Amino acid sequence: MHKKIFFVTSNKGKFYEAKKKIENIEQKIFDYPEIRSENLGEIVVYGIEFLKEKISQPFFIEDSGLFIDVLNNFPGPFSKYVFNKVGCEGILKLMKNEKNRNAVFKSVIGYYDGETKVFEGICEGRISTRMRGKKGFGYDPVFIPKNSDKTFAQMSIDEKNTYSHRGKALTKLVNFMEISRKNADFS
Repeated sequence: MHKKIFFVTSNKGKFYEAKKKIENIEQKIFDYPEIRSENLGEIVVYGIEFLKEKISQPFFIEDSGLFIDVLNNFPGPFSKYVFNKVGCEGILKLMKNEKNRNAVFKSVIGYYDGETKVFEGICEGRISTRMRGKKGFGYDPVFIPKNSDKTFAQMSIDEKNTYSHRGKALTKLVNFMEISRKNADFS
């Protein structure tokens, strides 16, 4: 039996996406400080350093951002704040009349089980011209991943996980945990 791993997040959407990839996880809501940085990895490592003294089980946290080319990678690591202030509608207004709609979603997962490991996932894509779809959360209705005509909000969780930044970072985490478990079985 695999030991339980905590996913420290208050975002139910992120938790459901992770639960599709990792069965033995449990959501843990625990506030931790987020530093201001343009580097998602720095933000995650700072959060791990704060939480590792407070949580005794293996755990991970995740931070992500939407980086839009024509907006000089805005909103980037400030995506949650910007979303809470202006939502998808505000991003679409900023992008009105823009030909270059290229964007990248980045996810960084920090995992702690005695030592910190960091995993990054990147999803290239573009910003749609209007909101499409009812699934997902955040910027999902306006982000179309490369090699798709659907927004994330038009996809099932399984389909989104095949494309998404978070799905790619979670896959790296799962692979790491499987290798670690196999190595522990042989020692």
